[in-house]
Amino acid sequence: MRKWKMALAILVVAALVFTMVGCAKPAGKNWVVGFSQIGSESEWRTADTISVQNAFNEDPSFTLIYSDAQQKQENQIKAVRSFIARKVNVILFTALVETGYGPVLQEAKQAGIPVVMIDRDVQEADRGLRLTIMGSDFVKEGEKAAAWLGDYLKKIGKDDGKKAINIVELQGTTGSAPAIDRKTGFANGMKDHPNWKITRSQTGNFTTAEGKAVMEAFLKADKKIDVLYAHNDGMALGAIQAIKEAGLKPGKDIIVIGVDGVKGAFQAIVAGEQNVTVECSPLLGPQAVQAIRDLRDGKKLPGRIWTIESIFDASNAAAALPTRQY
Repeated sequence: MRKWKMALAILVVAALVFTMVGCAKPAGKNWVVGFSQIGSESEWRTADTISVQNAFNEDPSFTLIYSDAQQKQENQIKAVRSFIARKVNVILFTALVETGYGPVLQEAKQAGIPVVMIDRDVQEADRGLRLTIMGSDFVKEGEKAAAWLGDYLKKIGKDDGKKAINIVELQGTTGSAPAIDRKTGFANGMKDHPNWKITRSQTGNFTTAEGKAVMEAFLKADKKIDVLYAHNDGMALGAIQAIKEAGLKPGKDIIVIGVDGVKGAFQAIVAGEQNVTVECSPLLGPQAVQAIRDLRDGKKLPGRIWTIESIFDASNAAAALPTRQY
């Protein structure tokens, strides 16, 4: 009897062990992701953060560790080092500026932790230290803005190819990838229009408040402004306030071009105060989750993952406004 009971006990234990092993999730399928965001300088950035957080939180096989750098590179570098110390599986990272990340990226590489850039990239010399980048083509955004302006000026009969078209530029954060590339792209488009001139160009740090302040200074110093090209809609919206306070009509007296496609820009276009916004979608969370799933499954990621985006002006902004998520 004792032998029979012992045999039965062994069978029960074996069955339990088998059940536990059979129900266990495959090893290495639960990943911890460290996400370093630059801050919340605009509604675009906030939408980007929420998109990433929601996408990872919806997948229980991921644990997301989030860090807000509050617009300070030193905070971001500390966060990435903390991710390395915690031995996360992958680092998701938006660069505040392009330079200065080489040493910490080298540390991540030595620790065997892949780095996936999201939205903004690091300088070319350091790109071999990260795995890939997903996001928009900032140069193309600038080129789209210039192409739209060329068509619009022709449409309203304001550009005869000889008369000077005076353009002021609100740049993004100095040294950041979108500021550098959006300026380059717009300059590329200007090559076909020798009568276009950038008369003033200054950073507004991608914020509405600084966009307003810089535009106020532009208007005091220069009475011949035909076009405002802002590197993001936040600065464009701030500039619109300055233009109105100066007694001018934004969208008419001064053509207003923005980038990002935020809801506030759509509302300004419908109101006739902004002329166009070149879309730069912040809703990168699902794309980021899919890329890291592929990485976890052993798939090779492409060196660049692009987003698909549009241009919105008076012809299509009103119809698209009700569906905007940011």
